[in-house]
Amino acid sequence: MKEEIVSFLNYLTVEKGFSGNTIEAYRNDLNQLAAFASSEANKRSVIPSWNHFRRQDMLSYLLDLKERNYAVTTVARKVAAVKSFFAFLTAEGEIKSSPMENITSPKVGKPLPDAISISQVRQLIDQPTKSSTPEAQRDRAMLELLYASGMRVSELVSLNLNDIDIKGGSVRCFGKGNKERLVPIYQQAAKAVENYIIHVRPNLVHSDIEQALFVNLRGNRLTRQGLWQILKAYAQSAGLGKQVTPHTLRHSFATHMLSGGADLRSVQELLGHANISTTQIYTHLTSEHIRRTYDKAHPRAKQAD
Repeated sequence: MKEEIVSFLNYLTVEKGFSGNTIEAYRNDLNQLAAFASSEANKRSVIPSWNHFRRQDMLSYLLDLKERNYAVTTVARKVAAVKSFFAFLTAEGEIKSSPMENITSPKVGKPLPDAISISQVRQLIDQPTKSSTPEAQRDRAMLELLYASGMRVSELVSLNLNDIDIKGGSVRCFGKGNKERLVPIYQQAAKAVENYIIHVRPNLVHSDIEQALFVNLRGNRLTRQGLWQILKAYAQSAGLGKQVTPHTLRHSFATHMLSGGADLRSVQELLGHANISTTQIYTHLTSEHIRRTYDKAHPRAKQAD
């Protein structure tokens, strides 16, 4: 049963271009399903195989997930992985029909992204300036670039030296499905990155062949986990606490751009969203700004009751 899972994951990697994080999540979910399927097959004294996994087994699996008290979002993710997997097996002729037929995924309410105010962003980005150490200068460049571009954390740590154009004020990044996009960055961010590249990075890298833009103190490419720890420390020193997550600056970028008058299509392209419906979630966060604009601009809104 594991062979089919490996084939499916290879398909997602090669054909669909799924990210490493998504592949690992699918691997864990499907291995959990395989263990459950093997257990059910043993109870019926049949050889464990996906051909023997029935719709009733699938319903039992969903009940098992519920009894384990998984969050609805987690169950929805697991069901999505399983549904895609069985669709793949059906298309490949490995099974005759999917045991997921007529089984719906649990509905998940889409949470609003967490954004911080412009003044809080300034507080966060200013934290590294309290120190003149090489890592503090690197951190300032990273935070400026995150907020300037709205990049995902995974996209930022994947940047190479040739992905940043200081003179042109832009950065090239690769999003989901390895889709490339060019994002403009403001001058202050470009200068912070330039200062890091010229004065800091040469003292951190230990190999001429290292192409990573942002490196750790060992001279290796900085990881997502490493950046998260850095961000968490600065958020605490800025007094922002648990509000800040690895995606906070991305969410704040989108919210502030829309509040500043940017159109939805432009923000969609900057964020690298495949569908505009994903970007539309941010419009809920700009309602207060729209209300203020309305009250200020509409001639009747200015009149007293």
